Amino acid sequence: MNKMAMAALGLGAAYLMRNKGARDKLMKQVESFTGTISAKSGTQNNA
Repeated sequence: MNKMAMAALGLGAAYLMRNKGARDKLMKQVESFTGTISAKSGTQNNA
């Protein structure tokens, strides 16, 4: 990765560490996204 991408990643991480509301919102979006993926894949993981 180049320096600009690493800087943006670091700034984003620092923002999320300091801002609980943004962190919670992001986690809800990730949970929603992973929920749609697991729903599409069916019952593969239920062994």
